[in-house]
Amino acid sequence: MQSQPMAFIRPDWPVPARVRALATTRAGGASSAPFASLNLGDHVGDDPAHVAQNRALLARVLPRAPLWLAQVHGTRVVEAEGAEGVPTADAAVAHSAGAVLAVLTADCLPVLLAARDASAIGIAHAGWRGLASGVVEAAVARMNVAPSRVVAWLGPAIGQGAFEVGDEVRETFVAQDVGAGSAFTRGKPGKWQADLETLARRRLAAAGVGEIHGGGYCTFTDSERFFSFRRDGRTGRMATLIWLEA
Repeated sequence: MQSQPMAFIRPDWPVPARVRALATTRAGGASSAPFASLNLGDHVGDDPAHVAQNRALLARVLPRAPLWLAQVHGTRVVEAEGAEGVPTADAAVAHSAGAVLAVLTADCLPVLLAARDASAIGIAHAGWRGLASGVVEAAVARMNVAPSRVVAWLGPAIGQGAFEVGDEVRETFVAQDVGAGSAFTRGKPGKWQADLETLARRRLAAAGVGEIHGGGYCTFTDSERFFSFRRDGRTGRMATLIWLEA
């Protein structure tokens, strides 16, 4: 039974009205602790019946069931048109109505993409590995739209103050982009606090995407609204979704 109504974050970004998107929070589902309550991940150890119920609840506010992905922190982008089953990929694009793109997160950064004329949409699951490997650039490229005509929105992710990484992570980004050093502040010896949002903004800008919105949500510190793998370990997953209305 739902403990409370579902609560969504709806992107505030300058895209056509037929571009629809939302990000779920942990509120409004059937799962019990540590997955309370709207856990949408079917790979985290939650009761499958609860996950199915949660996905059915979400489907009520969508035009159709989402295209779920088997996410592996890679850079593969799947075209929603013609996709079958649960593709192994960390990004997806669509060029027509009829598909709901989705990624699951619990600290990684969900990135939404939309053409200014609504001719294409995209989504990417961007943890630090995916960002460093180029998942955002790959998604932008597969939209087949001039990057200057793409608008991006950054969803809930772990904030810099909670995201400690080692020297090797900073070195990976700085080796590709010297300016990426600005996304890291020094912490304990050999450790850095990494800013996923800044890293994503730099990658998007380098890819030619000039208008980037969203950000400012921290999954780690806001335990009332968000699941966080780094905070809790065994926990649920939120979904960020985008689709085109006909």
